[in-house]
Amino acid sequence: MSGPGKKIADVALKASKGIDWDGMAKLLVSDEARKEFANLRRTFEEVNSTLQTKFSQEPEPIDWEYYRKGIGSRLVDMYKQAYDSIEVPKYVDTVTPQYKPKFEALLVELKEAEEKSLKESERLEKEVAEVQELKKKLSTMTANEYFEKHPELKKKFDDEIRNDYWGY
Repeated sequence: MSGPGKKIADVALKASKGIDWDGMAKLLVSDEARKEFANLRRTFEEVNSTLQTKFSQEPEPIDWEYYRKGIGSRLVDMYKQAYDSIEVPKYVDTVTPQYKPKFEALLVELKEAEEKSLKESERLEKEVAEVQELKKKLSTMTANEYFEKHPELKKKFDDEIRNDYWGY
């Protein structure tokens, strides 16, 4: 096989080898995201399989002699001449240059969102760890120990007491 069909099949095959499906699946946290990811992977593999089977096969050459024996050489020669005169136009990709800059911009935006998400995830993990630590110590913690970790609350309570404000 040759031509644009082969090229598409080769690109699809290379793309499928470069995708770390398992690595991406590990990053998903919700069941809905896992479900959508599984649908995406299945669809990608179906399309890739179709491209590989449809475009990877060369058409079988026509046995003109076989048909000459059964039909007659004049009619077969006429069909052979018509078949040989057919020119399959070459595929010219006009879509990729149009969308490549948009795709590149989306990749940059994706990286920025990923970094932001990782930073936020790290911050939230720290916060969860602090809350879990506080939960463990809460039953035995004194007010002074709590105020050491949260001096802004101590200042607020001291101001309320100093100003004789008791919440009513």
